[in-house]
Amino acid sequence: MAADTIFALSSGQPPAAIAIIRISGPKASYALEALSGSVPDERRASLAKLNDPASGALLDTALILWFPGPNSASGEDLAEIHCHGGRAVVRILESALENMDGLRPAEPGEFTRRSFTHGRMDLAEAEGLSDLLFAETELQRRSAIQAAGGALSRKVEDWQSAILQLSAMVEAELDFSDEDDVTPAQLSVVQSTAAELATEMKNMLDRPRAEKLREGVRVVLGGPPNSGKSTLLNALVEREAAIVSSIAGTTRDVIEVPIAIKGIPFLFIDTAGVRDEGAEEIERIGIDRARQQFDLADLILWLGPEGRGPQNTNMVEIASRQDHPDYLPKSSETLSVSPLTGDGMDALVTLLVDRAKEIVPRGDEISVNKRQADHLLEAQRNLSGILDLQDYLIIAEQLRLARGALDALTGRASTEDMLDSLFGKFCIGK
Repeated sequence: MAADTIFALSSGQPPAAIAIIRISGPKASYALEALSGSVPDERRASLAKLNDPASGALLDTALILWFPGPNSASGEDLAEIHCHGGRAVVRILESALENMDGLRPAEPGEFTRRSFTHGRMDLAEAEGLSDLLFAETELQRRSAIQAAGGALSRKVEDWQSAILQLSAMVEAELDFSDEDDVTPAQLSVVQSTAAELATEMKNMLDRPRAEKLREGVRVVLGGPPNSGKSTLLNALVEREAAIVSSIAGTTRDVIEVPIAIKGIPFLFIDTAGVRDEGAEEIERIGIDRARQQFDLADLILWLGPEGRGPQNTNMVEIASRQDHPDYLPKSSETLSVSPLTGDGMDALVTLLVDRAKEIVPRGDEISVNKRQADHLLEAQRNLSGILDLQDYLIIAEQLRLARGALDALTGRASTEDMLDSLFGKFCIGK
């Protein structure tokens, strides 16, 4: 598969002013020459008439570019065709390429996977690129572009370098401690340096996870039937996302609405009204699902009687329907809102944003996803374990395991299944 030459549309779906078709692999120059009659100077755009290799018919006039490997985006020979962006133009060029010997359409994420395979980026950078492709808010973009630009990878390289120095000291103590020209490693130096590295890793692990920026802060609206959950949801997302009715049990299933507020991604979740009596079978299923959502929530807005909500530390008491005749105030510490008149809604939004800032990573700091955190935790534990050791052989093994965990983080040691899962999320031409 890696020896194949692949091609794909790498710009947006036509129609558009310009379309970009990329070709990567050992026959990229052959494909470019077959269409245009020549291969341009490397890294210089050249205007060319593109002709069908089989019939000689003119297909389009386009800019062509040539990037010989390994100094290309994919790490191998790569060509780009910047053609007119009509559907028919793109279709006929793709058809001409597919009819060439040794060329085939690319699979999702295959260009980026080849870049990873040829060492043009590591796995942490590829994951950052994936997040960047799906970024919808400024905070998501800032965080993803850091990862895609190698901020985490550079930090891991620093840790790897420091651990390698420790390993060299320990190996020198094991192998050459009886020779005068080798300075024996001091156990206290090894242990204190390992402790400093472990602390740095723990500080990063203590930060909010990168997934929160992609998935959004989960805010679950809970309460008994007719407590105003759906009305509040609609007011927060500023559209009719949930059916509002005076009939108890109208909301029977979980309703999820993603939205960004002040650049922070949220996932608002409306749930069935929670009650212990009077619910028929379908409604009881909805109530069970509501309770499941309470366990998954980053924040619960409880609109029911004060003190009767889920016993979670992340619960906020809301006195809703301030304008309603049946309105029941709560203690002075809770928020009182009216989604219909707008009273208290600004204060609620401010509270949500302030709480979310404690849950999502800051755009200017390095954050790790769950996969990366698992490997980082393994490295951190191996380094921390050195503090109680006296045997250099065991210390050397702990350092080797720490290096291996960091290798897995950056993808130097990874499984095909995990790579298939990551790159399969990319679009076809990426």
